[in-house]
Amino acid sequence: MAVSGSSQNRNFEELHLFATLSVIPSRRRINRTILRMESNLTIGGKDAPTHWPSRWRIFGLGTRRFIVVASLCAVLQGCFLIDLFGGNFGDDPSAELSSDAEKLTQKAFEGTGERRDFHTHLVGLGHRHCPAYVNPKMLSWWHPLARIKALVYLSAGGVKNEESADQEYIARLSDLIKAIPRHGKYHLLALDWYFDENFMPRPEYTTFYMPNECVWELSQNSDYDGLFEPVISVHPYRPGAIDELNRWAAKGVRYVKWLPNAQGIDASDDFLDEFYQTIICNDMVLITHVGEEKAVEAEGSQELGNPLRFRKALDMGVKIIMAHSAGKGENDDLDQPGDNVEQRPSFELFLRLMQDEKYVGQLYGEISAVVLTNRMSKIRFRIKNEEGQEEEIEEVPLIHLMRWLDEKGLALAERFVNGSDYPLPAINALIHTRDFAKWNLIRDRERAPLAEIYRRNPLEFDYVLKRTLRLPRDDHTPDDDGNWGCDPAVDICLPESIFGMPPGLAATSEATSVDNANCHGQKR
Repeated sequence: MAVSGSSQNRNFEELHLFATLSVIPSRRRINRTILRMESNLTIGGKDAPTHWPSRWRIFGLGTRRFIVVASLCAVLQGCFLIDLFGGNFGDDPSAELSSDAEKLTQKAFEGTGERRDFHTHLVGLGHRHCPAYVNPKMLSWWHPLARIKALVYLSAGGVKNEESADQEYIARLSDLIKAIPRHGKYHLLALDWYFDENFMPRPEYTTFYMPNECVWELSQNSDYDGLFEPVISVHPYRPGAIDELNRWAAKGVRYVKWLPNAQGIDASDDFLDEFYQTIICNDMVLITHVGEEKAVEAEGSQELGNPLRFRKALDMGVKIIMAHSAGKGENDDLDQPGDNVEQRPSFELFLRLMQDEKYVGQLYGEISAVVLTNRMSKIRFRIKNEEGQEEEIEEVPLIHLMRWLDEKGLALAERFVNGSDYPLPAINALIHTRDFAKWNLIRDRERAPLAEIYRRNPLEFDYVLKRTLRLPRDDHTPDDDGNWGCDPAVDICLPESIFGMPPGLAATSEATSVDNANCHGQKR
């Protein structure tokens, strides 16, 4: 995850860690700034300034000075800065809520059946029996940007001691889930190595590696009482990839996770045909990142997150869940003829695929991370209107999805699923309720209760926030009704069906058994 000086600001743009100091501060000045940060930037605080300085400033210091100060604070002062921007929450996920926060929570869980979270990360440093891997750059102060980012992730996961990080992370995650009413199942993601075109693993290009065995063992562990659905990760360039798919399919695993930008996977490669056929044969579902990737190192490989690179798999019949609905970044418009390819928003390319009738029943959108502050800005993109004509609009992707889902009803809603992208929603600096109030997606008086829910249980907060989001219809005034949360009778809400299991993704009784010879390709 080490980056060049030219991309340092891009990395920290996600964190939005701003203040007003211009020199390396004393401890007293740091404390004063923290108070300002807590009032301006945390999810329950006041509105932050509308315009920031033209040069991104991290904690008011600029990139280099922030690295020095954060490094010293992390080493000498118990990581109080890291926790402020990372896991700024309490330790009791069952703590009692105020009456207003309780109203929002009760409203959010009205009528919902079994819940599904299709995007939950398992994080580990390899300190227990699970042989997970983290790039050494993430653990070394010789790479301070990567190191600080890793500390923020661990803080968000509730990890206080790196030597026991693996146990603390899963204990915290399971506690959060168990504290949520009718919590349902969480799809726990493995992540394979980066493999090169010579079928060799490249640890130096791998940010995280989480073995399939680890997510499987947790899903089978009675201590977690069926909380987890295992999602394996098999790189198609891995030697023996076909056998690996069949091995896990024989155990009943149905979901496969890719992060092409960070794993070096070109989904349009003809070499992947047999891999795709094996996924289809085993009635498996591919969950893939699309759009720009910023959480792990992917600079130089962002084009591999192009949604259009998955046309081959879709045309072959693979079922695909596209994570984040490609709500961030730009990619080449590969549908354009000739060599003069235009770059278009990844979200636009995702929508184009979703509007293609031949992919109904195969292609699914997913709404993890769509509420993070770095995805809450307007973008310009083209869509096809009801007359089939192309028009360009400017809108926040989340708001467009809400309007589109409302317009198309259940037929479209059953092609979307929910995900939290945990631990990202636990990173305090990535959640700004003022963004939602700005776009009239929540009422101002709902900000403080939502912040309270975050501090109690960030995972529950992600769900309650999404169920609270509302777009008032034209004849409805936003804040005059005295209600809490979203009322489908008068508001545009995210459909309830998104938070469960779509019928099209349920296991099919006609699925081919892995004993069928068609599922056993040649070893590679």
